[in-house]
Amino acid sequence: MKEQLIKRFGEHRVHELPVKEGEIPLLILDLELRSPVTVIVTNGLRDYKMPVADKWKGREYNELYFCLPSYWMWEERDNPKMNWPFYWIQRLAKFVVEKETWFGHGHTMPCGKEAEPLSETMLQNYFLLSDPILLEMEMEPVVVGEKEIHFLSIIPLFKDEFNYKQSKGMFKFRQKMVNNAISEKLDDYRKSCMKRRWKIRG
Repeated sequence: MKEQLIKRFGEHRVHELPVKEGEIPLLILDLELRSPVTVIVTNGLRDYKMPVADKWKGREYNELYFCLPSYWMWEERDNPKMNWPFYWIQRLAKFVVEKETWFGHGHTMPCGKEAEPLSETMLQNYFLLSDPILLEMEMEPVVVGEKEIHFLSIIPLFKDEFNYKQSKGMFKFRQKMVNNAISEKLDDYRKSCMKRRWKIRG
């Protein structure tokens, strides 16, 4: 897959990231958008063929990714405010393989059994897996051999957002996200899109 992404973005934008033994390989993508972003993407989850539901036939092969903003110092691997995406992308990828289950667009899960906040600054405590939003064009599927590999973004959610998505469904929740300019790009400063905005009357 690295070769396909190099063709798409250029060799200078695609880098392998060292991982520990037994972990799924990772790539780092440095992408120039209106505001630059860094993408952490698995590079091996596709080796597992997911037993998808009938409506998702053709989506058996996936890779997961986090989209980091330009201010995110991801190189600070000992900083708990910055390093949690590396822990969680490995944990989610290993979970789906070890449990012999599947991930798809709209799947949600708590951040651990106790649904703890991700960090001191990132207070979200649930995850949503979604087809790309901000990176819809950049993270289009790639073909490796006979496999069409899709990319699922990992989006942190607040509990009230999780509850709304579970009750109203993915379509309505995604609309609410887009209407509030929320995408897969991580944002330490964002508020829940369920919070009402006060209207100033003239």
